[in-house]
Amino acid sequence: MKRFEGVFDIAGKESRISELEKRIADPHFWDSSEEAQKIAKERTRWIDEIARWRRLEDEIQESADFLALFEQEEEESLGKELQQKVHALEKEVRALELEQLLGGENDPKNAIVSINAGAGGTEAQDWADMLLRMYLRWAASKNYAVELLDQQPGEQAGIKSATFLVQGPYAYGYFRAEVGIHRLVRISPFDANKRRHTSFASLFVSPEIDETIEVEIRDEDLRIDTYRAGGAGGQHVNKTDSAVRLTHLPTGMVVQCQNERSQHKNKALAMKVLRSRLYELEQQKKDEELQKLHAEKKEIGWGSQIRSYILQPYQLVKDHRTHYEVGNVAAVLDGELDEFIWAYLLKSKH
Repeated sequence: MKRFEGVFDIAGKESRISELEKRIADPHFWDSSEEAQKIAKERTRWIDEIARWRRLEDEIQESADFLALFEQEEEESLGKELQQKVHALEKEVRALELEQLLGGENDPKNAIVSINAGAGGTEAQDWADMLLRMYLRWAASKNYAVELLDQQPGEQAGIKSATFLVQGPYAYGYFRAEVGIHRLVRISPFDANKRRHTSFASLFVSPEIDETIEVEIRDEDLRIDTYRAGGAGGQHVNKTDSAVRLTHLPTGMVVQCQNERSQHKNKALAMKVLRSRLYELEQQKKDEELQKLHAEKKEIGWGSQIRSYILQPYQLVKDHRTHYEVGNVAAVLDGELDEFIWAYLLKSKH
């Protein structure tokens, strides 16, 4: 246990909490509310991480006690329960190990994720929809809360684009490993001649930023358009122009939101996404390596993909950055992405 405490630097985090609490105890601490909020959030983050470690410590001890009991009695039911506990512990330890690789300033934050279909009409739009399902399943496996902010349906099937907010520890750090172009090779279900097609879709992510971070958006730099939200028809179609599209003129960045029935709420959500994307853009300008990962600046097509998902003529998912690959494509499309993320984070640290 002490070996793991050193790896996860529990003592260092406890020392940092003590430093922060001394600053919080200062009578003038709240004189600068922006700085105070930042310090309070950092303290909460370290307290939560240590509490998580202590829970894991208790679970490891409980599993050790179970093992001792199983060795004495060798009951089949105890063996099955022990297996379940060990499997759950392995997942938790792996998650903690992954987080040690997420040292970026924004990595612990929530993530605003956008998926866009590449050229190719229905094929690409169906692939974008498959990616959306894959990432929603992965987020659910992490017990993350997901809020769909905007979704543009395809003409025949799939989606042209989707934007969603993922709320949970290190959501941005994890999704950062998935930024780029994703390529699908399969026999098209939309081709009567059953020919093999290649489709592309992109994923881009920005951290959700809080109100303590200032991002200047001048009124004169913003064009606001409203339109009627799309839907499947019937009595639930929104009959007012509640959907909002924001265009940031200096950068050409476009954000839209139609998921809420209120135009006011849609505008507020669109502004949140725009602020986060502009913040991410500024961060990328300071870091050339991150700028290369800006998926929306790349052509969504040949030669720029980060990962290929091949369904025919053989089954394989291969990450072109790390060369990690697996043959169980169905499992990956069902959200089993941890090994790909792990491989990318390990490579990016070296």
